Amino acid sequence: MALRHYTLDFKLSAAVDSSSTVPELLSIFHEQQMTETVHETNGHGYLGTFVGKNGWLAILRVPSHGLVTVDLQCYEEEDVAQVDNLLNALESKLKVILAGNITRIKRLPALIRGAEVDRYWPTTDGRLVEYDMDQLVYEEDSAFQNIKILHSQQYGNALILDNDLNLAESDLAYTLAIMGSGRENYTGKEVLILGGGDGGILFEMAKQKPKMVTIVHIDQKVIDACKKYMRGTCGNILDNLEGDCYQILVEDCVPVLKKYVQEGKTFDYVINDLTAIPISMEPEEDSTWEFLRLILDLSIKVLHPSGKYLTQGNAENMTESLRLYEEQLGKLSCPVGFSKEVVCVPSYMEQWVFYSVWKK
Repeated sequence: MALRHYTLDFKLSAAVDSSSTVPELLSIFHEQQMTETVHETNGHGYLGTFVGKNGWLAILRVPSHGLVTVDLQCYEEEDVAQVDNLLNALESKLKVILAGNITRIKRLPALIRGAEVDRYWPTTDGRLVEYDMDQLVYEEDSAFQNIKILHSQQYGNALILDNDLNLAESDLAYTLAIMGSGRENYTGKEVLILGGGDGGILFEMAKQKPKMVTIVHIDQKVIDACKKYMRGTCGNILDNLEGDCYQILVEDCVPVLKKYVQEGKTFDYVINDLTAIPISMEPEEDSTWEFLRLILDLSIKVLHPSGKYLTQGNAENMTESLRLYEEQLGKLSCPVGFSKEVVCVPSYMEQWVFYSVWKK
């Protein structure tokens, strides 16, 4: 059973006396058969909760500074019109009571908590985004991660791994950006893709007739799910693990990369589509940075002297994370140069940074 959480805020130019504000509002709550309980705030203004027989809960705060807030919680199946009537009545009354003292009124759409389909995903810098997800298309736990595919009315089906939105069918911009945004020619080239189990890069690259594309992806269940439910991204390219110009190895990429280093095998392009760079150097991120450094070093070792290493970075707002990554590029086994570009990826709702790296 899901819960709707409504908010109504009045930002004021000066503090108000709760004794002249609250009594004017009580009749509105009483009309909804809601019982008031006043809580001790140790001199920080008024805090009251109102509980209705239908399970509604309202919280009214009139603190000793310039802000009045109303929170209202009710079950999702409750009559929305009735809820709106209560909020409209409170807003209208507060406009009268606080006339001449209001600098801003903010009433947000309801936050739906506990819904069958999760609609809320944070941005990399911690801002909450509400999506129009309306259906859980697929969910399964593999040996490596939780895999979900949710349907969005705007973005099509979206692949979510361990609760991190990876790619939606709308996100051709991501695929083209990690391939170099049209600046690279893959015709007749040898390409290594690390990750890429959604098939998007392979599908677009096959159009250019490369000599051979090798994908190394660890999770067969991601490939199977995308093959069935993300065809707007991968077309039919994942229907077979081998084709005229590609092979998909369902393996851990680290041993494969080490084997290629030992064999002296090189590629014209290495595309790292494994994970975004970590957002900090905090201890909990240590293992991710260690993995990233290892992949970087091995990838450069299997890169042809005139080749390119292409990868995603992180959101443009994550300036410290991007700086730390660029710092790592200066610590590789051979000197490299790099360029970056910023691309708007539709389902991310963020500006995303992509890197192109080459040997000097």
